[in-house]
Amino acid sequence: MKVLAAIDIMNGEVVRLTKGDQSTKKVYSKDPVQVAKKWEKDGADMLHIVDLDAAFGSATNNLSIISDILHAVNIRVQIGGGIRDTDTFERIAKMGFSRIVVGTMAYRNENELRSLSKNYSDKIVISLDEINGKVMIEGWKSSSDYTIDDAISKFKKFGICNFLLTSIIKDGTLSGPDIVTLNSINTDRKSKIIASGGISNLLDVLRVRAIGCDSVILGKALYEERLEIKKVKAVA
Repeated sequence: MKVLAAIDIMNGEVVRLTKGDQSTKKVYSKDPVQVAKKWEKDGADMLHIVDLDAAFGSATNNLSIISDILHAVNIRVQIGGGIRDTDTFERIAKMGFSRIVVGTMAYRNENELRSLSKNYSDKIVISLDEINGKVMIEGWKSSSDYTIDDAISKFKKFGICNFLLTSIIKDGTLSGPDIVTLNSINTDRKSKIIASGGISNLLDVLRVRAIGCDSVILGKALYEERLEIKKVKAVA
């Protein structure tokens, strides 16, 4: 199981939110590039970077800083947040990111996603940001018409196999992952599930590994020093 270190960026700073609520923002660093280098040094298999300003529909974004990160590390970088049209997706793809997380566009513009999947199916990660099994979009503000199962079933037909499941009610809480939901969608071994939300200790990591997740994202537990990447990799 691969270990991804999360770097959420807002206003150029590394932050963590609880359940996607901007009012809960806690700043951990004003230097995202140095944070990225630290997680690389500590052994992360990949970085999972989210541009929160873009995700929340702000007029500004953090793509310049994220580009600096991409060129400062030698591990793969996965990017998400506010990628809602073909032009934005292709511009980011050409920059050299290994994987691109798509949420709102997948659920609002199916035809665009289908077209992109013809050339980028290996790069696309479908975001399954869920509350009670329902996929949320637009910075977790709106409900889509999809259940998790609906989304996986549909987008697999596009040749996409990577899915990022984030339990919104668990995100940033350090209360443990949503094992029940993760287990329910890991029955199809053709899909690669990335687990996110609530991971707080090594037991959580072991539980996620045991049900067959392809990857796990570590966020607040890293920043609060509850987990160390090297120790996680030893059990992952």
